[in-house]
Amino acid sequence: MKIRIFIIQIFLITISLSAQTFYGFNPDTVRAQKFDMGKMWTFETPPIKHFQEEYGFTPSEQWLEKMQKSALKFGGGCSASFISEDGLIMTNHHCVRGILPTVQKENENILRDGFYAAEFSDERRVPNLKVEQLLIIKDISEEIHSEMSKGKSVAEKIELREKKIEEIKTKFYQENPELVFKVISLYNGGKYSLYGYKVYDDIRLVFVPELSVAKLGGDYDNFTYPRYGLDCAFLRAYENDKPIKTNFYFRWNLDGITEDQPVFVVGNPGSTDRINTMAQIEFERDVRYPMMVKMLKDLYKIYEELVHETKAEDYKLIARLYSIGNALKVYEGTYKGLLDPYLIARKKDFEKQFKDAVTNNSQLYTRYGNIWNELAQLRNDARKTANKIFAYTISGFYSPQYLVIASKLYDLAKDLKAGKISKENFENEAQKIYPTDLNHQLQKKLTLLQLKIWKENLSSDSEILKHLIGNNDIEKSAEKMLSGSYFTSNEKFNELIKKPVDEILSSDDPFIYFVRNTKDEWQNMLNENKERNQREEILNQMLGEALYAVYGDAIPPDATGTLRIADGIVKGYDYNGTRAPIKTTYYGALDRYYSFDKKFPFNLPAYWENLPKEFDLSTPLNFISTNDIIGGNSGSAVLNINAEVVGLAFDGNIESLPANFIFTTEANRTVSVSALGMIEAIRDLYKATNLTQEILSGKRK
Repeated sequence: MKIRIFIIQIFLITISLSAQTFYGFNPDTVRAQKFDMGKMWTFETPPIKHFQEEYGFTPSEQWLEKMQKSALKFGGGCSASFISEDGLIMTNHHCVRGILPTVQKENENILRDGFYAAEFSDERRVPNLKVEQLLIIKDISEEIHSEMSKGKSVAEKIELREKKIEEIKTKFYQENPELVFKVISLYNGGKYSLYGYKVYDDIRLVFVPELSVAKLGGDYDNFTYPRYGLDCAFLRAYENDKPIKTNFYFRWNLDGITEDQPVFVVGNPGSTDRINTMAQIEFERDVRYPMMVKMLKDLYKIYEELVHETKAEDYKLIARLYSIGNALKVYEGTYKGLLDPYLIARKKDFEKQFKDAVTNNSQLYTRYGNIWNELAQLRNDARKTANKIFAYTISGFYSPQYLVIASKLYDLAKDLKAGKISKENFENEAQKIYPTDLNHQLQKKLTLLQLKIWKENLSSDSEILKHLIGNNDIEKSAEKMLSGSYFTSNEKFNELIKKPVDEILSSDDPFIYFVRNTKDEWQNMLNENKERNQREEILNQMLGEALYAVYGDAIPPDATGTLRIADGIVKGYDYNGTRAPIKTTYYGALDRYYSFDKKFPFNLPAYWENLPKEFDLSTPLNFISTNDIIGGNSGSAVLNINAEVVGLAFDGNIESLPANFIFTTEANRTVSVSALGMIEAIRDLYKATNLTQEILSGKRK
């Protein structure tokens, strides 16, 4: 018996040593770190004790109120803040990049040339843009959980929750009709908060630099450091056609930053999945991320080719390329993090500690003990159809418009067949589907991408593959599809819609064929997914409840696109065999320009070869800190202990990309535009005198 035990022990030691040899470390010895779940603190439970212990600083109620009410949620997915009593707003250039063409006049190109409104009358209203200022926060967890407990089924619990949410929002709106109310799920629904926002929907552009200055280095330098981008924009909030007056705004600081200085980022991080179980994380790693990375790589290549074909002179095309490149780096960087055995070992250790805490508490175990098994089963079930759902999905983001049009036409034809619309109405509506400015060169490239997605995600015995690709390669299949389609020109399309409805529905057009033979199955798979996701939603809420029961406020909830405060320090880090400095300067921007022979995307406006004498190239341009940020934090103010602006967060480095699942402090860095760098450019490069005075004084003179 002793011999058998000894042999088993030797065997286990051998396995442990093998793992250590393979990974360079022993995964069994890796431990979760204190802040693996991040530092995105909510304003309902700010980490007062943590601030005291870490920085010797106790924030007052007035300090917290200023942080909360000076910050803004900007547009659909960025952050911003008020920086003057006259409603001046600071955010990132890349947060307004897509809407700049909507405010320019004929013969203007703001992306290429920048913009400055010296007077109020010159400021231009941005259509459909709003900012939201968080004024009211109220914990309503007990009301929601109590109502949900009355439901017997998953669907009933969700229905009761939604009704209760609407009831609460209506009640508070009646008391505060000037505000917009939203109910926010924290800890996956472990807690619920009611947020009341003041919404400003008259937002006008004041200043932006040129795209080439804001994003020097393009996608090559995106998510990197050292970095040299003036990624800033300034706008203004109006009410009743006048600039607003606000008591809550951040003042500017001209002292600069120093290593180890505490700084705070206040903004609206989009979403993280740090609470996810290992089963959920492994699904993302094995299924979703590989699909997305492959698609984005191909899509990026398509737009990169188009940019080069147009000699980098189409700034809308460049902006689109940068958006796709940003998404690609996020997905690819996160995917690499998910493949990192050390990070996975840290996540596994956290899950073990969490599960042990639940298991060792009889009350918690009774209620939450089986969550991990159920979630694992749901993710295993999701794996069975995930690739087919992706293949069958028609997306306006990456699918050819021919396929999008075919899907819309097919639905219209079904309505005609069912007698819901007349033939005349059908033709009128159908003609609206076909874009007048369709880029057919782009659509051909996207058709190739779509065929590749089908081939990579459908099984070899798929009838879709047999019919549309067969034994041909992708290029020949694409040529065959396009030559045999009615959707490749407006003339052919008009010919199709005049045919009898049965001929349209049974058409041998390859795009119609795909829609006809996938639509019902795709919808059935989505319905199954919906049921699965509803059950997972309830389990995720229970997981959040368990997390809060075990750790309380020591662990902040995952990001929810709502206001958070993240603390950190200004700190360099080791990389690529050297040390990253805490700051870069304008000298570095010129070095990029000349080192890459002034070629796109390292090109700068011509005047950079004859800069004003008063423009100081040694001024800090960008800097780094250890704050916890994610997509959505773009445009967040970076503030010192006195709640003064020292920077503007605009990016993270490559090492920050796995932060969707785990926050690390070794090399993860927030990259910000320096307050000194912004004012130096605005004052001495762009000669924007009125804006300079307003930023420095906090009011418009």
